[in-house]
Amino acid sequence: MIKYKLVCKHCENIFDSWFSSSKEYEKLKKQKFLTCYICNSLNIEKTLMSPSVIKTKNKKQKKIIKKIAEYQKFIKKNFDYVGENFAYEARLIHYKDKKVSKGIYGSVSKKELKELNEEGIKTQNIPWIKSGNN
Repeated sequence: MIKYKLVCKHCENIFDSWFSSSKEYEKLKKQKFLTCYICNSLNIEKTLMSPSVIKTKNKKQKKIIKKIAEYQKFIKKNFDYVGENFAYEARLIHYKDKKVSKGIYGSVSKKELKELNEEGIKTQNIPWIKSGNN
């Protein structure tokens, strides 16, 4: 297995993907099966990527995990959790001009996220670490 960092040349979205080999990547690209999950563009390219060889958490990783935990605590305190209903609730707020005192957070599929963005509903995807990993 090989992991590549990919970039969409259309919307500049950067994401990772796993392939069984470099030949598999080339095959999928040639067959136009590689698309951006944000804008659906086929203009996807590999970027430079360093191998992940870290066996233990270093200071930088711990600092990042701590910062993400702080963001999560802030979000849980100041936003309403809507779970799997995020796309539905976001549309209610956007289209019904529903007045809310708090923002919302929850889970959404890549497809739903793409659809929300296409509809002009501003969303933000953030990393989320389960509390058992902190």
